[in-house]
Amino acid sequence: MLFLLRLNHENASDLGYLLHKHPEKVQDFSLPFGSSTVFYPEVSEHTATACLMVNIDPVYLSRLRSGDASRPLEPYVNDRPYTANSFLSVALGDAFRTAMNGKSQSRPDLAAQPLSFEIEIPVLKCNTGEELIRRVFEPLGYSLEVKQLPLDEHFPAWGVGPYFHVTFKVQARLQDLLRHFYVLLPVLDNAKHYFIDVAEIEKLLRNGEGWLEQHPERELILKRYLKYRQNLIRKAEQRFETEEEEEEGGAETPEQKEKRISLNQQRLTAVSEALVASGAKTVLDLGCGEGNLLRHLVKHRFQRIVAVDASIRPLELAKEKFEGKPVEFLHSSVTYLDDRLTGFDAAALVEVIEHLDPDRIQAMERSVFGHMKPQTVVVTTPNVEYNVLFEDMTGLRHRDHRFEWTRAEFQAWAGRVAETYGYTTEFRTVGDVHEVHGSPTQMAIFTRMVRRTA
Repeated sequence: MLFLLRLNHENASDLGYLLHKHPEKVQDFSLPFGSSTVFYPEVSEHTATACLMVNIDPVYLSRLRSGDASRPLEPYVNDRPYTANSFLSVALGDAFRTAMNGKSQSRPDLAAQPLSFEIEIPVLKCNTGEELIRRVFEPLGYSLEVKQLPLDEHFPAWGVGPYFHVTFKVQARLQDLLRHFYVLLPVLDNAKHYFIDVAEIEKLLRNGEGWLEQHPERELILKRYLKYRQNLIRKAEQRFETEEEEEEGGAETPEQKEKRISLNQQRLTAVSEALVASGAKTVLDLGCGEGNLLRHLVKHRFQRIVAVDASIRPLELAKEKFEGKPVEFLHSSVTYLDDRLTGFDAAALVEVIEHLDPDRIQAMERSVFGHMKPQTVVVTTPNVEYNVLFEDMTGLRHRDHRFEWTRAEFQAWAGRVAETYGYTTEFRTVGDVHEVHGSPTQMAIFTRMVRRTA
């Protein structure tokens, strides 16, 4: 399979900087189903073409699936059944991962602007025909030249098959272009040659951000990308609906809309501002999840940012999001005495402690305040008293919360910790403050007392 990407530009050789692949080198990559190669068949002053060539090992795949090396004959004489777009999509993501994240240290301005690209795929599989190719690509601004291919050019009587030679032309950022193809290629042939689970939703949302939300064929794309797995489709739609509600606010009053939309941003802003105000140069994001706080931290000039989480999957997603950013990622827990987490100026636990079982709180205290001992610790947690103001809410705010504290409980806990480990505390509110129930989020800033020596 081939994917040819042609840039028409006054300095077309800059395509190498955008793709992070040198035009004078041939680069090979190992894949679970074969290998891929990136090379440049053409580089001139105004035109440069990069080619991604994917080599499928059909014999290996067939044996892997059947478990019997003696059974299949077809892979030895016909590799066309393995012309699957999902293989090409995986290869794109593997070879051009940094470009898909919009990173280019040498040409940042060029990476951020729409450029004139032409993409040629000599063999593109689409099981429902040319119409689908146009339906998913044309709304994104692509113009297409589509030619259906015969099943075998030596036997024209056999007719045509579900294979097309397609040329796409578009004015777009390279990052957006690559994400379009990463998502839409598997949609066209309606097949994915790897296990589909909830992690695919995160890939879809991450690479569909900024264009899939408003795509007129979004429902169709979700169904085919997620292989008609209804539970996954519902979850994906719910994520889109939640984000749309946050953006549009429905029929809420302006006050209600501001309260709901801004709470998370206010929380993250308040924490990052407290960390900056502390004068910290090195920062720990403890329980980083998928990196919400990191979006704020990377905007400031911290010398070192380390993100920590006990769950592998969110940590991997965060790592993908912040590839190329000055962030380190560690698999650890706030309850572990981990020497790698000592020596930092500040630490943040944003909506973390309420996810711990009550009998693990003291382990967290010993780890963070007794072992890590940062100069500043910022902790946020829900104020359970405020829950009565949320319409239709029963119980805790999240099914994974083990507890939620009142303001008095939180302040009593913080005071005990501060006294035990030599810190002072300052309490702040985050969000709209109710005269009776307080704010939805409560925040404590712990500052370690300097012990004077005689």
